[in-house]
Amino acid sequence: MTATILGLLLLTGMVFAALSRRLAMSVITMPIVFTAAGFLASFAAEATFAEESQYEALHLIAEVTLVLVLFSDASQVRLKTLRKSVAIPARMLLIAMPLSILLGAAVAHWVSPDMPWAVAILVAAILAPTDAALGQAVITDPAIPERLREGIAVESGLNDGLALPVVIMAALAAVEASGALAADQPENLWAFGIAQVTLGPVAGIAVGVVSAWLIDFAVRRDLATDSYRGIYFLCAAFLCFIAAELIGGNGLIAAFIGGLVFGNLRKKSSEFVAEFMESEGQLLTMVTFVIFGAVLAPAGLAHATWKTVVLAVAFLTLVRMVPVVLSLTGTDIRFRDKLFLGWFGPRGLASILFGLLVVESYPIPGIDEVLACVVLTVLISIIAHGVSAFPITRAFGKSATSTA
Repeated sequence: MTATILGLLLLTGMVFAALSRRLAMSVITMPIVFTAAGFLASFAAEATFAEESQYEALHLIAEVTLVLVLFSDASQVRLKTLRKSVAIPARMLLIAMPLSILLGAAVAHWVSPDMPWAVAILVAAILAPTDAALGQAVITDPAIPERLREGIAVESGLNDGLALPVVIMAALAAVEASGALAADQPENLWAFGIAQVTLGPVAGIAVGVVSAWLIDFAVRRDLATDSYRGIYFLCAAFLCFIAAELIGGNGLIAAFIGGLVFGNLRKKSSEFVAEFMESEGQLLTMVTFVIFGAVLAPAGLAHATWKTVVLAVAFLTLVRMVPVVLSLTGTDIRFRDKLFLGWFGPRGLASILFGLLVVESYPIPGIDEVLACVVLTVLISIIAHGVSAFPITRAFGKSATSTA
């Protein structure tokens, strides 16, 4: 049975790859196809693995994929361009994101009044970060104005790391309120949070500088083959993550900052990074969504209620869009573009990771409902943002053509 399922999944991958150019011009996206494939496979492979091992496998693959996506996306961001439009990601990170967490917690507590405030904040923090992997269709499309693409890339790259300390502090508060004990509790929560957001960038900058200099030196002296440059990128991305974790910083922030430094300090082209992500990186993303569809989707849907559905829809619309529009008030950005930035905040890998982290490490009462809310939000986001990505980029392209 396992071999049959694996064969069907591989056949799905072959068909999708063979039709990838045509599908790129449609509303059928890779996350939609492989989440659906994983979900269908779950009915036939219900008892193939223990639940704990499934969660561990998904956690590991999602974390690996997210690190690579953050590093590669950041390496494509040009600081010269970003300086001209830095207000967009800065406002979305420093104003819109805290407002989203506060508004999300208020909505969660309003929908479920018996939910403790710590748990409401936890749900909002888990669903606050946006997904760079799900946003790649928009980030890489030249039809979208460059400053909007850069804004989305930087926001999705940094908000994962900024949300993690809030997730952990809210989870610890929820555990303490329930009278249970959490594993690996930091001695000082404030010191932990400050270290996460300060030491992570330090590690990323250090590794980014050294790795950019080293590969440039190797290329100038003709010491590195083309085939091994992808391996170099892979090692540099994970070195950022590991270096940050070793000194108490946030590895996700380090991966993004390291990629930003790496891409902007390199004297030579970094096309090998994009080439690696278009092949090996895409494969990892496919596997992540297959396991998400096979493992988390059935578990989340089993505990879904009308409350979790309402919350999922609210987090993707009201809770996201209102703070973004408010944060960009006073800028020269058109209202249409504000709505676009507010809408295109897909939830994916980071929310999956944070949800699994809480399930594995923090014994919180009602955690099944929290996980159901996260899973439903990601599922709806995969469909809604996947289906809307191509029509949105096409509309921007038509608008640019008519303006010209």
